[in-house]
Amino acid sequence: VGGATTDVHSVSEGDPEIAASQIAPEPFAKRTVEGDLGVYVNAANVLKLCDAQALAQQFFCAEEDLLDFCQPIPRRPQELGFSSALTQAAAQTAVARHAGLTEYLYGPSGRLAMTRGKDLTTVNWIIGTGGALTRLAVGRAILEGLNQPANSPQLFPRHGKVLLDQNYILAAAGLMAQRYPLAALALMKKSLGL
Repeated sequence: VGGATTDVHSVSEGDPEIAASQIAPEPFAKRTVEGDLGVYVNAANVLKLCDAQALAQQFFCAEEDLLDFCQPIPRRPQELGFSSALTQAAAQTAVARHAGLTEYLYGPSGRLAMTRGKDLTTVNWIIGTGGALTRLAVGRAILEGLNQPANSPQLFPRHGKVLLDQNYILAAAGLMAQRYPLAALALMKKSLGL
């Protein structure tokens, strides 16, 4: 989750049972970029996904004044709280757009499951990076909240363990890996707490 976009990358084969009901193939590795879900540049768009009335009550202001708390580097408690709410909405929405969904159709032969989109149910690791996740105290909790119960129709992770890019270095280490792969790997592991 970043200030301008929210990107989701997944690498997963998914559950074979779910794959049997899939109506279109999905790639093993998939990337989506949500250009309308940046928590700073697109704060007004993300705010529409939140309960603005509840946020206004929480911050003792009018709904039309909420965007006053939007800062590129939030520092005050209200700015941090507002950024946290936007970050949670952006993460949930981006993963919902990225992940698949199981729907049930009923006909003369009974119930038929139909799955559309990427199956993330077998994802083992949820790795978070981006300023909004790595610099807010609630980043880890937001990512942990992406796990869904097994009976959810959304094909979100079921038991993903959260790793947070504590030093916000994954992008730089990825570039560095082209020339210094071992050093880049060491930096990434350290930042993820491995």
